[in-house]
Amino acid sequence: MKIARKASAHWAGSGKDGKGSLTTDSTVLNKTQYSFNTRFEDGVGTNPEELVAAAHAGCFAMQLAFNIQQAGFTADTLDVQCTITLQDGAITSSALKLDAAVPGLDKAKFDELVDHAEHNCPISKLFNAEISVESTLA
Repeated sequence: MKIARKASAHWAGSGKDGKGSLTTDSTVLNKTQYSFNTRFEDGVGTNPEELVAAAHAGCFAMQLAFNIQQAGFTADTLDVQCTITLQDGAITSSALKLDAAVPGLDKAKFDELVDHAEHNCPISKLFNAEISVESTLA
């Protein structure tokens, strides 16, 4: 199966003083503001690293849900937080923090499924950066 998703960026002005907007075909983002301030300071709007963090958290959670299902279990909850680190012009790490509730799943099998998701979700495969996962099972 091949899927193509699209998003677009519009930018006007210089790097520091300019303004931009991001739009996705699904319109979840629709001329959503981003700028130097939203990326490197505390402005209102989004930024590429925040969007990558959301993508990695969502992709990892979905991959793990499929792994858990394939192992014969169903997650009550998978709460994933992702922190993307941008340093010296490069994304240097993606740190995932997982809090999971999966009735009946033992810790050894859980850890195996988490490890698989960490290395095999499509966004993880996209990175040329260190990826780490911190997880807990309730």
